[in-house]
Amino acid sequence: MGKLLSARDVRVQFATGGGLLSRPKTVRAVDGVSFDLDVGETLAIVGESGCGKTTLGRTLTMLQRPTSGSIEFDGAQLEQLRGSRLRDARRSMQMVFQDPMASLNPRQKIADIVGEPMLVAGVDAGRRAARVAELLELVGLGAAAARRLPRAFSGGQRQRIGIARALAADPKLIICDEPLSALDVSIQAQVVNLLVDLQRRLGLTYIFISHDLAVVRQMASRVAVMYLGTIVEQADVESIFTRPRHPYTVALL
Repeated sequence: MGKLLSARDVRVQFATGGGLLSRPKTVRAVDGVSFDLDVGETLAIVGESGCGKTTLGRTLTMLQRPTSGSIEFDGAQLEQLRGSRLRDARRSMQMVFQDPMASLNPRQKIADIVGEPMLVAGVDAGRRAARVAELLELVGLGAAAARRLPRAFSGGQRQRIGIARALAADPKLIICDEPLSALDVSIQAQVVNLLVDLQRRLGLTYIFISHDLAVVRQMASRVAVMYLGTIVEQADVESIFTRPRHPYTVALL
């Protein structure tokens, strides 16, 4: 179906420490990552905490600028974009975050939270309200949820709100950063089923960042294994689980 995103030798480095008698150290959070992502695919990025998964996800959306390397998304070189051109590109790539409550403004009604990307894009109030109601129905909450505040919802429902907000911008790519880790196991399955159903209905492309290999096996079409900032192995999901080649992948499984 064609390539949507291409990362080449992406590196993100941070300087830490340093003082009167010591030099700052360089932390290589992402260290030479390369991969391609096709339209309609789900690429899972897996690894232990601290391996660079979240930093990579933020870098792909330019929330974190890469130190070097290139990221091409839908024909545009993201690292070269600034201002309105970068904002336009970002509308087509949205994030769903780990902690649903932390990503929602507790003082805003759900209508304002879900409708915010459309407000930024200049969509008028009537069309926003209709689209918010449509999105809340799509994620299984119902249009009446628009009038309530985040505290009225459970963790799984709040994650559904986060997904609805991501969909409000009509994205081509959604990056899910550990979207299930703050949820009970019984609720995780419901959110996974929702994401799979939305992909089928809307033709979405996902990057799914997770350490939960059972969920990855259910959702992903391809897996990239990260260790110490680099991808040590990537293959289709069945090959990773049945014929892992790298010792770290074997240990992770």
